[in-house]
Amino acid sequence: MTIRIALAGNPNSGKTTLFNALTGASARVGNWPGVTVERKEGRLKGHKDVLIQDLPGIYSLSPYTLEEVVARDYLTDERPDVIINIIDGTNLERNLYLTTQLTELGIPVLAAVNMTDVLDRCGDKINTEALSKALGCPVVCISALKGTGLQEAAGKAIEMAAGSSAVPQHSFSGGVEHTLAHIEEAVLHDLPEEQQRWYAIKLFERDERIIEKLKIDKETWSHIETDIAKCEKELDDDSGSIITSERYTYISGIIDSCLKRKNTSRTTASDKIDRVVTSKLLGLPIFAAVMTLVYYVSVTTVGTWLTDFANDTFVGVWLQEPVGAWLESAGTAEWLIGLITDGIIGGVGAVVGFLPQLLILFFFLAVLEDCGYMARIAFLMDRVFRKFGMSGKSFIPLLIGTGCGVPGIMAARTVEQLRDRRMTIMTTTFMPCGAKLPVIALISGAIFGGAGWVAPSAYFLGVGAVIVTGIMLKKTKMFAGDPAPFVMELPPYHFPTVQNIARSMYERGSAFAKKAVTIYMLASILVWFAASFGWTDGVFGLVENMEDSVLHSVGNGVAWIFAPLGFDRWEATVATLMGIVAKEEVVGVFGVLTSIGDADAAFEMVDAMDASGLAPIAGLFSGSLAAYSFLAFNLLCAPCFAAINTIRQEMNNSKWTWFAVLYQCGFAYAAALIIYQLGLLRAGEPFTAWTGIALAILVAALYMLFRPEPKSVKEEKARAELSAA
Repeated sequence: MTIRIALAGNPNSGKTTLFNALTGASARVGNWPGVTVERKEGRLKGHKDVLIQDLPGIYSLSPYTLEEVVARDYLTDERPDVIINIIDGTNLERNLYLTTQLTELGIPVLAAVNMTDVLDRCGDKINTEALSKALGCPVVCISALKGTGLQEAAGKAIEMAAGSSAVPQHSFSGGVEHTLAHIEEAVLHDLPEEQQRWYAIKLFERDERIIEKLKIDKETWSHIETDIAKCEKELDDDSGSIITSERYTYISGIIDSCLKRKNTSRTTASDKIDRVVTSKLLGLPIFAAVMTLVYYVSVTTVGTWLTDFANDTFVGVWLQEPVGAWLESAGTAEWLIGLITDGIIGGVGAVVGFLPQLLILFFFLAVLEDCGYMARIAFLMDRVFRKFGMSGKSFIPLLIGTGCGVPGIMAARTVEQLRDRRMTIMTTTFMPCGAKLPVIALISGAIFGGAGWVAPSAYFLGVGAVIVTGIMLKKTKMFAGDPAPFVMELPPYHFPTVQNIARSMYERGSAFAKKAVTIYMLASILVWFAASFGWTDGVFGLVENMEDSVLHSVGNGVAWIFAPLGFDRWEATVATLMGIVAKEEVVGVFGVLTSIGDADAAFEMVDAMDASGLAPIAGLFSGSLAAYSFLAFNLLCAPCFAAINTIRQEMNNSKWTWFAVLYQCGFAYAAALIIYQLGLLRAGEPFTAWTGIALAILVAALYMLFRPEPKSVKEEKARAELSAA
């Protein structure tokens, strides 16, 4: 028989660190049935019959976001055998609020007080025996980061699976208890006794989801509503606030009796650091400097050296040349040699060659996340985003999206309001994800000679696109409304662990490598085939000149669309179109094409400044301005197929999905057009019709940015505020 253990706790309480430590490599990731919320489950190391479920982080069992709904529904409907409640020992008051609710579910609860290593350094002491007695459940001390006490906690949880459920020790005031008893008698008498109290409290709070779930008839609910109203009148407060207030009063008493602080007026090291990195004056400049350094090292210096070696030596000398020579000596057909060396090795190798740069970027992102700095950035950006009508919660998906757009889009479900969630989904892929990094590196190295400003500018171009979109869309009726309040726990700073950094790099890097042997390989074969075959004198077959190929015909057919943006060569057009399949394929296309035939003749190479073999793309653009326009469009336009499918799942509406994709493409086209046309004008080129269109778009955008809110938007906000009240 399988024992099911659920891990429940506040965000940033160390829950995921504990899950990783307990399950190791046995963890698997999927989606909850019927929804796209990610679920993680794994077997306890050394115990094949113990399944551990990592629930999304929640602050209480009164859910607002989709993740919180999923977590509560799992606990109340699936009813695991044991709940391990991870409690941040450095912030007992906030964390015990959830604990008092978990003990009311009628499920055995083990309270695991985490971060005891931090408490020890501070000299604070928690009386676990007194805390256990006050909560009505066993309490253990652990440090998920240091790995202490974890196996003992898991062993205790297994023992508890065969025992009785937790018995809540907390009683509310007389009037509340009287009302809860009436509710249990009226509608909950058919439920198991251990579950009645929790449901009674939820009905007292008028939880709409519970009312709907229990299918209470109007007459019975009217009777319950009368009792609740009497209690509210007696205590002079609404029912939800009554429960919240009494819980915190109870928790305060627990803390006073169970926690002894060595120095109540102590200023921690985290507080001292936060005074600088989250200050209004220095916070944003420090963030800009940090991200500039990250991209400078990842793309311009160390990352470029490693990628040059991977592309030039590993792919070109160690793979393509010997494989091609071996196939030729074996008498292999010419077309098959081309497919393997040019299509597969050349195309996939051009993309995989950038893996060193990606791993360096993933390393820095893992360090920033694990040490606690990224949480501060979300808090810091809330100040900025709120001025533009967005919440700091919208910045969390953007941070996640710098690794991959798919989990970034999925992270938008933490945003409560539907309109803000939709806008966050639409803008998340503006950020340069790991798939776009090879494109940035390619343009930076082959066109700009590795200039240090190109990669950071690409990152902040995405941030700017998000802000501009937020300002403009918030002034439209369908996105109007004040952003939700942003509340998050700021974990104390700590040194990143090798295990967490390695795990993060492995998960992101392996995802990239898996795509290389599936999507990239298939796309590269397709590009090679289309570039190598075509019609010559009415006969379809291998072509000697790529101008006779299918790919040339397709590229030329749509190249006129991108001519105003500065790149009208068919090669650049095809690369852009293949970027919709997977952004890395922008590089993959160039890798295949430069492997076929004479690169100098095919691309009119102007400067062999890059040893990677990809420098011939310099001849595709009329200059650096056109190349940067190409980069801007490919960074901002619609994301890859996988991300578009995720947008469809999260939007759950085909019209909104199309709106998101078309908006992204339109925004990218407008941005690239302004960059190229106004750049030409600044360089002294003559004024053209496209220059006028670019100026008109810029003026319209500025008007949208700075115009006052329309009357209809103000009315929509007023209705929303009235509804919320």
